[in-house]
Amino acid sequence: MRNPFVAVLALAFVPLGAQAAEIGVLSAGATRAVVEILARQFEAASGHKVAIVSDNAGGIQKRVEAGEAYDLVIVTPSVIDALVAKGKLAAGSRVDIATVGIGVGIREGAPRPDISTVEGFFAALRSARAIAYSAGTSGLYVKELIERQGLGAELAPKTRVKSSGYAAEFVASGEADIAIQQASEIIPVKGVTLIGPLPAPIQLITTYSGALGMAPRDPAATRALLAHLTGPNAGPVLTLRGLSVPGK
Repeated sequence: MRNPFVAVLALAFVPLGAQAAEIGVLSAGATRAVVEILARQFEAASGHKVAIVSDNAGGIQKRVEAGEAYDLVIVTPSVIDALVAKGKLAAGSRVDIATVGIGVGIREGAPRPDISTVEGFFAALRSARAIAYSAGTSGLYVKELIERQGLGAELAPKTRVKSSGYAAEFVASGEADIAIQQASEIIPVKGVTLIGPLPAPIQLITTYSGALGMAPRDPAATRALLAHLTGPNAGPVLTLRGLSVPGK
């Protein structure tokens, strides 16, 4: 949903003599790395400052419902819609930023299991010493997949769950052999290699959107940042970090 509400790219540049704003952003972990890169571009071009806090989707919903105030919130559309309905985010301001699928990561240099089929993927999980996923959107889905496969009891003792942040850090530290999380949350972790997506029959593609808070400190600057996150500079950064432009 590309919304004309934010399509005013000229606002990304501060006129001479204008006061720079500080924009508070609450971002889902899957978009964190991309938002960091694009926010630095925006700062350099506009003179505004962007402060980013990251959490999983459930954590973001709880923060905003509890009254934490942010100028811009980036999370799944369902969470945004729920927060809009509760009067916590601005109605009509939602814009889709990126889509991303779930990937599989292993320690750099380790033998690559064949995850090209559903059978191969679950065989890799069963043979791993330990596996890791997150407590967020992807992790809830992976847990459900494992339960549906009848492997919950078998895999539970060797599962490491990351409450927030990158589950692949368990692989980097040697605490797990396999990490399963959105591809964009595996790529940034040093020492970990993304070996591919989940097989197509069990893949989950998630959309992440941005919406304005109810009372942004500088509404024009916040809209300009959201426009930058969906502008022409965003595509290459999304691709580099394992995400896609919505609809492509």
